[in-house]
Amino acid sequence: MATDAPLIPILLLPDARLRAKARPVAEGDGDAVRALAPRMLAAMYEAPGIGLAAPQVGELLRLAVVDLQPDEKPEPMVLVNPEIVERSRELATREEGCLSIPGLYADVERPERVKVRWRDLEGAKHELVAEGLLATCLQHEIDHLDGVLFLDHLTPLKRNMLTRKFLKDQKNKARERDED
Repeated sequence: MATDAPLIPILLLPDARLRAKARPVAEGDGDAVRALAPRMLAAMYEAPGIGLAAPQVGELLRLAVVDLQPDEKPEPMVLVNPEIVERSRELATREEGCLSIPGLYADVERPERVKVRWRDLEGAKHELVAEGLLATCLQHEIDHLDGVLFLDHLTPLKRNMLTRKFLKDQKNKARERDED
């Protein structure tokens, strides 16, 4: 899935597109999605990260890419119109970060296991019961498709504190770039 196209930029908080709900991929979107998926994977690997949703690159389509790289080997998953169809009652807490909020991490509680349904780039249906890091990653990316950030799973106080810290850090980085 290599691409010679320039690296697609990842949007950063507070970009409003990160809060928009993505529309389902329709039949007429096939060519655009097949072109976008490898660019998203390239941006995700470059960042580096383990998941990226189309709204994070400014495309409001229900498309996500994930690769936990087990055994340090790429095993990319491209999920078209993914949906969570079952959630476990058992919860798990895992530290999360986000390519759209670089450098910020927090513990997030989510269902320990999820069953996810999606289509691949050829239109074939898939279903998977995921747990552990993969379950967290899939929930995180599907949240992005609904305009939800991992910060939204935190208490309002913690969310506001971390958001202010991130925006202040971004302002300081921009100031440093301007001074160079």
